[in-house]
Amino acid sequence: MLGMSRTIVGGKATEFEFLQIRQQGSDIFYIAKPSGQAEASFKLMQHSKREAVFENPVHDFPQRIIYRLQPNGSMTARIEGKMNGSERGMDFPMKRVSCP
Repeated sequence: MLGMSRTIVGGKATEFEFLQIRQQGSDIFYIAKPSGQAEASFKLMQHSKREAVFENPVHDFPQRIIYRLQPNGSMTARIEGKMNGSERGMDFPMKRVSCP
């Protein structure tokens, strides 16, 4: 599975990220390549009908990426982990929109 995201500020793309979900052997990995940085892989550690949790404990930040399907059909992506010795987390709410 392939994906891409962009952050737009003032009509201009300020950040981008290329994403993959790839099977390697019997494992599944979430692979991110943000804004020209080095590629990072996160192994699928747990999943259910409504949630997928990917982890890479040696990555700088985040160490966990979580996707949760909400009861209303929207989705939340969450990144978590330690940054500068402190636990941090950030949510990215998503919802379907019609394409023009």
